[in-house]
Amino acid sequence: MTGVCGCCGALRPRYKRLVDNIFPEDPEDGLVKANMEKLTFYALSAPEKLDRIGAYLSERLSRDVARHRYGYVCIAMEALDQLLMACHCQSINLFVESFLKMVRKLLESDKPSLQILGTNSFVKFANIEEDTPSYHRSYDFFVSRFSEMCHSSYEDPDIRTKIRMAGIRGLQGVVRKTVNDELQANIWDPQHMDKIVPSLLFNLQSGERTESRSPSPLQASEKEKESPVDLTERCFRELLGRAAYGNIKNAVTPVLMHLDNHSLWEGKTFAVRCFKIIMYSIQSQHSHLVIQQLLGHLDANSKNSATVRAGIVEVLLEAAAIAASGSVGPTVLEVFNTLLRQLRLSVDYELTGSYDGSTNIGTKIIKAHEERQLQEAVIRTIGSFANTLPTYQRSEVMLFIMGKIPVPGIHLTLPSTGSGPEGTRMIQVMLLKSLVQVTAGFQTTNMLTALPSSFLEPLLSFSLTEDPEIRLLVLQILLSVIDRHDNRPKFSNISIISDISVLKLKVDKCSRQDNLFMKKHGQQLYRHIYLGCKEQSSGQQHYETLFALLGLLSVELANEEVVVDLIRLALALQDLALSTDEGLPVFNRCAVHALAAAYLNLICQLTTVPAFCQHIHEVIEVRQKENPYLLPEDIFVDNPKLPSSLEKVEGDMLFLQSKITEVLGGSGYNTDRLATPYVPQYTDEDRLSKRKSIGETISLQVEVESRNSPEKEERTPAEEITFETLKNAIVDSVGMEEQERERRRQVVEKFQKAPFEEIAAHCGARATLLQSKLNQIFEITIRPPPSPSGTISSGYGQSQSRSVPIYEMKFPDLCVY
Repeated sequence: MTGVCGCCGALRPRYKRLVDNIFPEDPEDGLVKANMEKLTFYALSAPEKLDRIGAYLSERLSRDVARHRYGYVCIAMEALDQLLMACHCQSINLFVESFLKMVRKLLESDKPSLQILGTNSFVKFANIEEDTPSYHRSYDFFVSRFSEMCHSSYEDPDIRTKIRMAGIRGLQGVVRKTVNDELQANIWDPQHMDKIVPSLLFNLQSGERTESRSPSPLQASEKEKESPVDLTERCFRELLGRAAYGNIKNAVTPVLMHLDNHSLWEGKTFAVRCFKIIMYSIQSQHSHLVIQQLLGHLDANSKNSATVRAGIVEVLLEAAAIAASGSVGPTVLEVFNTLLRQLRLSVDYELTGSYDGSTNIGTKIIKAHEERQLQEAVIRTIGSFANTLPTYQRSEVMLFIMGKIPVPGIHLTLPSTGSGPEGTRMIQVMLLKSLVQVTAGFQTTNMLTALPSSFLEPLLSFSLTEDPEIRLLVLQILLSVIDRHDNRPKFSNISIISDISVLKLKVDKCSRQDNLFMKKHGQQLYRHIYLGCKEQSSGQQHYETLFALLGLLSVELANEEVVVDLIRLALALQDLALSTDEGLPVFNRCAVHALAAAYLNLICQLTTVPAFCQHIHEVIEVRQKENPYLLPEDIFVDNPKLPSSLEKVEGDMLFLQSKITEVLGGSGYNTDRLATPYVPQYTDEDRLSKRKSIGETISLQVEVESRNSPEKEERTPAEEITFETLKNAIVDSVGMEEQERERRRQVVEKFQKAPFEEIAAHCGARATLLQSKLNQIFEITIRPPPSPSGTISSGYGQSQSRSVPIYEMKFPDLCVY
């Protein structure tokens, strides 16, 4: 019987005998290395047998797993690993199928040790570069199984950690094996990414919780090898680093969904960490794609809680800082448009108290302080994005934001939904704060292009409003744009400085563009400074900012003509403080006196005219002895000592225009201009404020005359303008503005709510009227061409031209051939 068995054994195929010989009698002895070398040599010599070797090893492994002979299972996997590493031939694909079948068998086992063993073998296989592509291989099972292992909830924490780490390494292997092989199933498909990315984020988040418990030094030393968090982060970075342009969206979308599903935006920390990993890992030219996805996600969460939206905005802020110049991408204005839209929505939510404008019981309760935090976050993010832009694009963004600011009485580019005047004011404040962020650190060589009329005029119009916060924001924007040599911090405090050399001011010679800018806009700036000092609601911060603006104009944009105008302006401010007609409180009058004194002390040292400096210092010394409340050191304090009146301010306590004109005239300055008191020029901008300018009353006569129709033969004489007429016009103009605003509102409401037929009929009637008028004009102005056939006589004895067809005309003989 024994002979028969031996005979049968000798008849078995050689590859089976070689495979059987690598297994020892006792599995603890491990793989028989000598026999393994023989098997390897045989496989290399006869590669066509490799698929049969793999199939037989797979058969033995399945049998050993079923019989729980795990020692032999380990030996079989070790043999497979060695064969894989040694054989790189065209027949490897068939062998790989057997290998993957065995790995799948191990991963399906309930034993953690077998799962880890199968994962380790798969990772080794993933690191092998195959010579020939595979057309039919599928890794769907491995993606699902490794993702499931990443979420393991095994009771023993150490084994659970090992299983999860094995799952992470397995996913890393799948990515490496498939990402560069165009013939493989696309690993970037959503069906795969929706499993891989959440599994990595789950372990990244779980690792943060365990690390926060601060393990003992002994535990820390044991875990120094590699923690799950480090492995997960490394795998996540590798995945993102391999993402091409078209795959970024599929890689980032699962991150957004994971943060949504687990409410991780509110904590901000984990979300910020995730996107820092993303931004540092992807290729820099793809950064703007991530930004666009975040902006789209922000829009999609417009009606979510303020904390969620604030978390997304914080992530945007960090991502923009990392991406630098590549963060905005080609759609620059769309980025800012999205952020400004969120700002407007937040203001509306805060004022209306609901996300849909209704007051239903089911609506969410909105917390005003959370909306305020969101608004501040959006403003910071706008500034962060702007800092990544070149100068020319930042100028475009400034114009874009300015176009969004609602101007009272003119238009509402960002209308508030039911929030009323308070909503309009809040939007104005928020957008001006955004402009402050955008202009921070703004550097330009050409002021004409940096501050065009389309930007400067609307901006200055807000300095005429009665809201002190808006006026202060306008001044801060002007300071940021004008300051090109970082001189602004040196004017932060308004004071009398005996020697301005300690300020270390950076002064450059004015360029031609600067001179043109001041010629074009200088008078506007002076007028708004003057009117800003007339405001009763101005406080210490306003006067300090006005002083900084005067100082920057003197340092950055001043030529000889500008210096003369600024001195005239300072003397006009002194006259303003002396006047009792404006009704300014005592504090404001003292503050204007102090502002004028501080600025004249600065400009006299910049002009370096000794006699000018002497006069200014003499007046300041007199004030220090007799009336210190006229100087900034005594008035701009917490509790200033104010006098009951300013009637005694005269004589040596005042800066004299005649004296200044005399001393500066000797140094070559324009005495005629210096001797002329400064009077602000009133323009149409004043109608934006509640104060009425003289320009409005002057235009009344023109308006009365324009009402007369030119078709009338007898024109009625223009209405005589009297004091009563002017008084009534000033009083009634507010009511006229209200009526005009109401009329505009009714027109807008009609076009929004009226049926289409009614609107069409209305427009058709207007079009018919217009056409009839045009026909009348054409009949009057257009005459028929003269006819060669002469004229015909009408019944009234008048000759009329008659058009004759060309074939009836009689031409001279010379014209016919």
